[in-house]
Amino acid sequence: MASRNHEVSMVKENGGGGNNLKGLSKEMRHGRTAHNMSSSSLRKKSDLTLVSKVCSGHVRNVLVNLQEVILGTKLSILFPAIPLAIVAEGYGFGRSWVFVLSLLGLTPLAERVSFLTEQVAFYTGPAVGALLNATCGNATELIIAIFALSHNKIALVKYSLLGSIISNLLLVLGTSLFIGGLANLSQEQKYDRKQADMNLLMLFVALLCHLLPLLFHYVGASAADTGDSSLQLSRAASIVMVIAYCAYLVFQLWTHRQLFEAQNEDDEEGGSDSEAVIGFWSGFTWLVGMTMTIALLSEYVVQTIEDASDSWGLSVSFLSIILLPIFGNATEHAAAIIFGFKNKLDISLGVSLGSSTQISMFVPLCVIVAWIMGIKMDLNFNLLETASLSLAITITAFALQDGTSHYMKGLVLILCYIVIGACFFVQRTPPNQTNVSNITLKSAN
Repeated sequence: MASRNHEVSMVKENGGGGNNLKGLSKEMRHGRTAHNMSSSSLRKKSDLTLVSKVCSGHVRNVLVNLQEVILGTKLSILFPAIPLAIVAEGYGFGRSWVFVLSLLGLTPLAERVSFLTEQVAFYTGPAVGALLNATCGNATELIIAIFALSHNKIALVKYSLLGSIISNLLLVLGTSLFIGGLANLSQEQKYDRKQADMNLLMLFVALLCHLLPLLFHYVGASAADTGDSSLQLSRAASIVMVIAYCAYLVFQLWTHRQLFEAQNEDDEEGGSDSEAVIGFWSGFTWLVGMTMTIALLSEYVVQTIEDASDSWGLSVSFLSIILLPIFGNATEHAAAIIFGFKNKLDISLGVSLGSSTQISMFVPLCVIVAWIMGIKMDLNFNLLETASLSLAITITAFALQDGTSHYMKGLVLILCYIVIGACFFVQRTPPNQTNVSNITLKSAN
């Protein structure tokens, strides 16, 4: 009890009253999205008994923050990979080691960013908080894409974002449905189709915008004219997709918010996340620091992925489309399994489909950013990559069309992901492909 009273007193450091914070926390709690719920499933309750005995107030504040932010996650065991990656890069260790350590370090950071945005959201109000959570939900993927873009590695941008979408649709969702089906064999698993239908519609819009630039290469025009037309169409389609995503945010966060709100299991378990555990400025400072660390490790990943590819004899496409998303989506993957096991499929679908929708909109955002930077990037993913994306979206849509689930649906999604992974495993990417300004489909002739 003393530790909880001390914890509550700690969150008043921004000058806000306890009653006001409590009311705001309750309002935020009932507006939490599935992505917030996915991250909270990996958090562990901090024991502040020893920390509360520290006499110095400033030292106690620092220790409470370290306890909540660094040790408040089940993934805290991976935090040592961050300094190890920095040391490996600084002392010139093997580049493949830097790549692996950076990926391991990004895994807990992605979950902690979600935690910190939620803590800041307790003080900013439901509308701003929901927007923060939606924006920072897949910050790691966006930061990696931006750094790859700054190094003019267009293929890496496309591969990494494509891999995240396919991984969320087939691996994360498939594992959730498979585990949930096995754990609940005696029950009929049901979910609300409204949220799933909306996310799938957005994914089909994104797929349309990727298909049309690809089809330009079959119209019979010269390569120069085709490339120019594809680029112009991609930029126009990117603007349309960004507008569509802004409308989707309004739909999700304001006009039809009830469709996307996750049922909070904390209401059944005592409301452990009903109050902020750190203050606003502490949360904001930690959020900035975590984001800068993600940026540093993302830089390492972009710089070392080709060296890792050469060292391991694997193509850059396989590392970017299969390996990178497995680490980047580790939080969503673990949470989706947990909620699938608990028969909370609405949350599992919100995690996988919501992340896929958001990441699909990062691609047009990168096209617009590249346009501003003077880099020619289009929405053409090439035939193999676009076909994989198309099949992943279509198979997922068919699997979710009746509003019920069982383990066989999950197994089929996992097997489809394995086949796609095997395809990119045996594919051999030319060594210089990730350095060119764009990837174009070679003529069948």
